[in-house]
Amino acid sequence: MRRNRSRPSTPPGGAAVDAVIVGAGVVGAACAYHAARAGLSVAVVDRGHVAGGTTGAGEGNLLVSDKEPGPELDLALLSTRLWRELAATLPEEDAIEYEPKGGLVVASDETALTALRALAARQRAAGVTAHEVPASGLPSLEPRLARGLAGGVHYPQDAQVQPARAAAALLRAARRAGADVRLGEEVTAVLTGPDGAVRGVRTERGDLHAPAVVNAAGTWGGQVAALAGARLPVMPRRGFVLVTEPLPPGFVRHKVYAADYVADVASGSADLQSSPVVEGTPAGPVLIGATRERVGFDRTLSTEALHRLAARAITLFPALERVRAVRTYCGFRPYLPDHLPAIGPDPRVPGLHHACGHEGAGIGLAPATAALVTAALTGTEPPVPDAPFSPARFAT
Repeated sequence: MRRNRSRPSTPPGGAAVDAVIVGAGVVGAACAYHAARAGLSVAVVDRGHVAGGTTGAGEGNLLVSDKEPGPELDLALLSTRLWRELAATLPEEDAIEYEPKGGLVVASDETALTALRALAARQRAAGVTAHEVPASGLPSLEPRLARGLAGGVHYPQDAQVQPARAAAALLRAARRAGADVRLGEEVTAVLTGPDGAVRGVRTERGDLHAPAVVNAAGTWGGQVAALAGARLPVMPRRGFVLVTEPLPPGFVRHKVYAADYVADVASGSADLQSSPVVEGTPAGPVLIGATRERVGFDRTLSTEALHRLAARAITLFPALERVRAVRTYCGFRPYLPDHLPAIGPDPRVPGLHHACGHEGAGIGLAPATAALVTAALTGTEPPVPDAPFSPARFAT
């Protein structure tokens, strides 16, 4: 049942909306889109530009292949459907470069293949489509893949979007539904009333009044939470991506990665970790990842990380040894210690909602996250159980 809501009255000195969303990355954009389409009046506020943080440094992965059965996989399966629907319904001028390319996870030896086979079996039981591929079948999927691999698993549900385009498209669609988008405007305080409940935000340009504030600030989600007097232990986890010169279409046909990537995703180590992840783009360049390390917000170029990326990509695709890398970029994944995002109302501050801490899966999980946030804002039933993502787990 939808709870009864009354549109907030406009107090002196500030506008009033149903919800203020802090962050114009893909998660904030998706929250604005879903909330506006549900009939809520929303404002999106970001101190930078669209996709100016983690989203703009992402590869646009929409993955089910790298997730163990459980709450995050349930969220990912919902998101794969929602991304597919968005790609079909957003107007042509808002194309998000959605590619249902599928993923191919490969094992270097029989030990890795046995573990990958067991993971795929558990994922199938949870609703994932996963096809085992023998070593002899790998060249038909990826002709340039290294020979001598033990085998792999093909995940046709894996896909990709261009992340900055996706965020911008969702914000434009939210604007058409009535959302107010304010870029280059930093939130300096979360306003609360005498009862401690949220009353809006203060920015450099004035106050925005609302009974709900959605923290979609990604890696900076802990800082936004602190403005409201809540603790959310979001930490930055740095990652680098190598970008090659444009290559012929089909040079890499799928998102291809080594089986040990799954272990890196689940690891809590602060040290540098790397496992090869290789995928093509519609424009031609190949993207090579992925590294992970906790070094704060240090953007210093790590030659060790880049050397590891290049060397391990070549072990998967030997032909890359003759290809030039033309640039690199880094970003910060919003890491939470239990590897689950914080989604939903914060019990310590009535009216404060979180939608952050997705680490490297924020782009893929954005639409489902927005669906959960919108359900909480409107008092309706969430599309998947939301208790595992509750910020209440950080309240003590």
